[in-house]
Amino acid sequence: MLTRRSLLAASAAFAALALVRLPRAYAAASASQASAFVNGFATQLIQIVNGPEPAAQKKAALGPVIDENVDVPKIARFCLGRFWSSASPAQQSEYTQIFHQVLLNSISGHLGDYKGVTYTLTSDRQQGADELVGTIITRPNSPAANVQWVVDSSTGSPKIVDVVAEGTSLRLTQRQDYASYLVHHGNDIDKLLAALQRQISGG
Repeated sequence: MLTRRSLLAASAAFAALALVRLPRAYAAASASQASAFVNGFATQLIQIVNGPEPAAQKKAALGPVIDENVDVPKIARFCLGRFWSSASPAQQSEYTQIFHQVLLNSISGHLGDYKGVTYTLTSDRQQGADELVGTIITRPNSPAANVQWVVDSSTGSPKIVDVVAEGTSLRLTQRQDYASYLVHHGNDIDKLLAALQRQISGG
C-alpha cells in the first residue's frame, strides 16, 4: 500500500523552512549563495504563511514560490528511481505533474502547523555539486529537529533538491516507498499514477 509518510515528512520540513530566518548579522555577511537563497525563499513563504488570506488563496500563492525555488521535476525523477527509464514519455509527464500536485497539497496542508517556529543556523558546507545549509528547527510543544536544506547551484540558479531531517533524506525515503509500491504491484507505473491521483483527491 502506498503510504503518505515521506511526503508528509517533506511537507513538515518545507513548512518549517517557511519561518526560518537568518540572523541579521549572518544575512548581512552573505556567507554563501545557498544561505542567501534559503533566506529569500523563507521570506516569501513567511508572507504567505502569516498572511490573512484564506487557505485556498494561500495555496495558489504558494505554487509559484515552490516552482521558482524547488526543483520539483528533478526531485520527482529521483523519487521514481530506476523506474523512470521504464516509464513512457507520457507516463513520465503525467507522473511529474501529479507529483507536483501531491507535494504542493502536502506543503499547503501543513503550513498552519508551524506558527511560532524558530531556528538556529548550524552549518553551511559544500558536498559535491550541492551545498548543505544546516539548521536546528524548534517549534512550540515539539522537540528540536536537525534539518539540512540541500541546494543545487550547478545550473547557476540555486534550487532546493532535498531536505535531510534528523539524518534522513526525504527524497530517498520517498524513492524507497515508490519502489516498494511498484515491486508489489507488478512494476506497473499506471497503478502508481492511479494511487498518487487518489492521494490528491483524498481517496
